[in-house]
Amino acid sequence: MAAVGQRPMDDRRRDLIGLGGWTLLVIITAMGGILSPPGEWYASLDKPPLTPPDLLFPVAWTILYGLMIAAAWQVWRRTGLIAGLAVLLPFVAQLGANGLWSILFFQWHRPDLALVNLVVLWVLIALTMLRFRRVHAPAAWLLAPYLAWVSFAAYLNIGVILLNGPAPPA
Repeated sequence: MAAVGQRPMDDRRRDLIGLGGWTLLVIITAMGGILSPPGEWYASLDKPPLTPPDLLFPVAWTILYGLMIAAAWQVWRRTGLIAGLAVLLPFVAQLGANGLWSILFFQWHRPDLALVNLVVLWVLIALTMLRFRRVHAPAAWLLAPYLAWVSFAAYLNIGVILLNGPAPPA
């Protein structure tokens, strides 16, 4: 029997497996950005005011990905995968949209399509936050910086389109 205040070993093991699974899923998403570096094409673009230095992007995304892992894990711990499928599905969908943006923007050089993707991503993050709030409000708040960053990314994306055209030459 577990001591008062301790959870059985099976629960701890399940928690660690869940944390590992959500971490792996987010790392797979991050690979879209890692495998699609900005490169010379991006460096040649005119960028809008307030564009941060390139060094800020990996720092920001590392923090945001950590918050995403923590949020999904907290919800998963309270619902489980099968019972929480309806709650967690928008989270998984937004991860897909997140990874797709880097491909559209940096690999395909299509800021116009990337902007459409950002709108979808924004909606999916907002939906995820609403669903997470029903299960564990702090998990929803962990995604607030992510939603703010994606909103700022939309400003940058629109700025690139306005300054360079919807599909600047490759």
